[in-house]
Amino acid sequence: MNHPRPRTLVTGGTRGIGAAIAHRLARAGHDLVLGYARDDAAAELIEADVEAAGAACTVVRTDLLEPDGVERLFAAAGSLTGVVNNAGATFHVGTLAETPVEVIRRTVDLNLTGAILVARAAVRALSTEYGGHGGVLVNISSGAATKGSPGEYVHYAAAKAGVDALTLGLAEEVAQQGVRVVGVAPGMIRTTIHADAGEPGRLERVAPLIPLQRAGEPEEVAAAVAWLMSDEASYVTGITLRVAGGR
Repeated sequence: MNHPRPRTLVTGGTRGIGAAIAHRLARAGHDLVLGYARDDAAAELIEADVEAAGAACTVVRTDLLEPDGVERLFAAAGSLTGVVNNAGATFHVGTLAETPVEVIRRTVDLNLTGAILVARAAVRALSTEYGGHGGVLVNISSGAATKGSPGEYVHYAAAKAGVDALTLGLAEEVAQQGVRVVGVAPGMIRTTIHADAGEPGRLERVAPLIPLQRAGEPEEVAAAVAWLMSDEASYVTGITLRVAGGR
């Protein structure tokens, strides 16, 4: 019996870890819907690359911080078998006392509230209770959730700790509805997130503190996501897999 091709939505799917996940899932036979907020050029590049790998690809520009952003993204996505809840940003590096209130609110809004709303929409799209055919939700957390990131972004770490709780609780809530919920917690990964937050040299500064003595690559995170979404992980739910070089 031929199984239909999986169709997976990746939020923040056109740059960094999200783009690497898109590449890896395309090679694994997934058709893709990639959400992004602003970078049209990056979206065009990843769309072409995914299609060159033989997968169908739809890119959807929508800001998850807008009141109807999540709803518009899922409306455009159509029928799905999986969701990678990846959109996130740190926005700022500094102590909590020196972080502007508006930056804290924006960080929590995107990394926690946004993630919860995407997870809610994913359940409504995938769950057999809502007419779906089942599937997998992967929440992208961060190694910061358990390290706390003192002096860097405690507020971001707190938001990502909330994502870990989301994975744990939601997995049990929807286990009887054909949906597995899992997490991946990247450590120091070589993307633009550090430069975007104002510290482009952060990987070099932190690398000596990592047991493997190096930053990770986005493809190493993508490999974990692809496995968790595969049938090989069919008995795995409610856990967050750390991809952080031992830190």
